[in-house]
Amino acid sequence: MKGRQIRLPSVLTGLSARLLVLTIAFVMLAEVLIFAPSIARFRYDYLEERLADAHLAILALEATPDNMVHEDLELELLRHVNAYMVALKKPDSGKLMLMTQTPERIDGTYDLEKKNFLRLIGDAFATLLEDDDRVLRIVGTSPKDRSVGVEVVLDEAPLHAAMLAFSQRILALSLVISVFTAALVYLSLHWLLVRPMRHITESMISFREDPENAARYIDPSDRNDEIGVMEHELASMQTALRAALQQKTRLAALGIAVTKINHDLRNILATARLVSDRLVNSEDPEVRRVTPTLVTTIDRAVDLCTQTLNFTREGPASLELQHFDLRDLIDDVGANLSASHNGDASWRNLMTEGIDLDADRNQLFRALTNLGENAVQAGASQVDFSAARENGELYIRVSDNGPGLPPRARDKLFQPFAGSARPGGTGLGLAIARDMVRAHGGDLKLEYSTAEGTRFCMVLPSDQSGSLNGGRH
Repeated sequence: MKGRQIRLPSVLTGLSARLLVLTIAFVMLAEVLIFAPSIARFRYDYLEERLADAHLAILALEATPDNMVHEDLELELLRHVNAYMVALKKPDSGKLMLMTQTPERIDGTYDLEKKNFLRLIGDAFATLLEDDDRVLRIVGTSPKDRSVGVEVVLDEAPLHAAMLAFSQRILALSLVISVFTAALVYLSLHWLLVRPMRHITESMISFREDPENAARYIDPSDRNDEIGVMEHELASMQTALRAALQQKTRLAALGIAVTKINHDLRNILATARLVSDRLVNSEDPEVRRVTPTLVTTIDRAVDLCTQTLNFTREGPASLELQHFDLRDLIDDVGANLSASHNGDASWRNLMTEGIDLDADRNQLFRALTNLGENAVQAGASQVDFSAARENGELYIRVSDNGPGLPPRARDKLFQPFAGSARPGGTGLGLAIARDMVRAHGGDLKLEYSTAEGTRFCMVLPSDQSGSLNGGRH
């Protein structure tokens, strides 16, 4: 079996690489979601530590009689806190303060007691994205004593630098975690999914190149998960397909042989038919008595050869669509049926209204004629045709008053050379009729078959039928 060359994708462009990239991306996304509250907490802890340092620095004032220290000590204490000013307020006491110089401006005031999750995150990113060196006023309670209020005025630049350093550490750690996690996920998925999927794909490509070679079949593993089920189902499908291909190959060869034999046999039977025609004029009464039976048998054999040759020569039905009235078509079918049986078979067109449709008129004529002929040959004396649209589809029914189909014929219905309801029949009429209906996108079904009669139904899709009582094109 030849076709375009199919190659599996490389490691860099295949499913494995995509899984690796997606895993890294998803882990990094998770780290970003974790980073936002982390950096907010880092900023809050940094400022709270400044309040704690400010509390400790103020304690030096309480150790003096007048709550004052030397200017040099005051500068040293503020340098330790890294602030312009610190102030402390205890309950039922005055306010203690250390300050060297007053800043020109205060760019922002933050009260750490008014904690809000979204506000903390917003303040943290505002600090990260700030380019100017702002001066901040921080207000809150001392971590050393929650009854003591502390106020600090400081530069934002050291906080900004500390947050950038923290972000870089988080980024580096996130990359390490992402790569490590992606590697584990990659190896796991590659072992559990990608590797067996590549094995299945390779087997499918190999089987496609030579489906009749048993060595190209997949060897299913012992897995009991979805991959294992897929492997076993693929193996079963390959086995069944190989058997079907081998059978079709044998049938094709047999069909060619049968066609050649039928061609020669029909010529032989034609000669026998000419000889039997002469026997009709024989003066021997016994010869004249058996000659009609002989002629009928030869005609049946010639008809069988003709039908077989036509069936083997015909390919898939080729449609030539045209717009026509179904009621007129059924009238033509009935007239042809009556003429072919010298008026012995009666028929009725039960359609009360015309139905216009776009289809291959000749193909539907042949299909309906085959159904009518089969009914008459099976013993029916009355054949009724009807049509109606139901649930958006066109239903064409052919009913008869024959004795019904025998069980053997029902079991092998629509099978060529096996589904005939009469001795010596080929079963090609139903098979050909269904092929023609299926070529239109529909189907032919047996609705019922009893001792009182049989009814077949053609179902055509809605796009085949036009409007009721429509005009002709």
